[in-house]
Amino acid sequence: MNNITQSRKIKEGFVGQRMIVLPPNLKRIVTNNPLIRNFYLTAIGYYPKATYHDRERKTGSSQYILLYCVDGEGTVYLGEDTYLLKPNTYIIIPKNVGHRYKSSNNNPWSIYWVHFSGLSADALYERSAVQGLPQVHAIPYDDSRIRLFEQIYSILEHSFHEKELEITNLYLQHFVTSLIYYKELDPMVYETDTVSLSIAYMKKHIDKKLLIDDLAKQCGISVSHYSRLFHQRTGSSPINYFNLLKIQASCQHLYFTDRSIKEIAITLGFDDQYYFSRLFAKLIGMSPLKYRKTHKK
Repeated sequence: MNNITQSRKIKEGFVGQRMIVLPPNLKRIVTNNPLIRNFYLTAIGYYPKATYHDRERKTGSSQYILLYCVDGEGTVYLGEDTYLLKPNTYIIIPKNVGHRYKSSNNNPWSIYWVHFSGLSADALYERSAVQGLPQVHAIPYDDSRIRLFEQIYSILEHSFHEKELEITNLYLQHFVTSLIYYKELDPMVYETDTVSLSIAYMKKHIDKKLLIDDLAKQCGISVSHYSRLFHQRTGSSPINYFNLLKIQASCQHLYFTDRSIKEIAITLGFDDQYYFSRLFAKLIGMSPLKYRKTHKK
């Protein structure tokens, strides 16, 4: 019985699998290269329909391990915590932490995986963690991300020369950050909270004179509740934030157009160009005219 159980725990060797492990002698080249020494891969691969995939490292790995599931499902064990990976989810296993991960027997996963290290790797892991702990993240499928992975793999298949190592690791950082920062890369899709929607409303109506009552009403909540939420999120009052957006927009007009100060003020909903100029100087540190003269040069 033990022999049968053991035979169904497979580390690698799946039909259609692809895997590249960088030779140890390349580490010196990578760690001495200023372009990639802060973030570099040590191994990369793809396991399709990895039936009985089961890998355990009791003392962990000296690198971070990214598991990105695109089909099927599997489980990651970190200490007493269990994490379920399903299609379009990923997790980064922290370095030097004992772990085990295994594919579902009934619905085996297909995973893209990467081992990576470097000084930037620590910071990127923290960005993926929640309160310092690993987290499974659900992300939308993006075909361009898969094509990027394929390009990384293809380049490594052909050469380990220094330039090829540079481009693959630069691409790899883009691949990893496309997972970690997926919300920030497409904020309009994911920022659906009250404050984000209110800011989007401000930008859409940048030429209007909006009062705090208008903004709170648009969100369907009281002025006091709206003001509290907005300040907690941005550290600013709604009207101050709206004025800052207007002044930022005026900088574009000053730089890219020859409109007069008065025309720009009216375009952004200011009846009094002198009030606009005072507000501009307060927020930017110089008058609109001086800003134009300085940056037009």
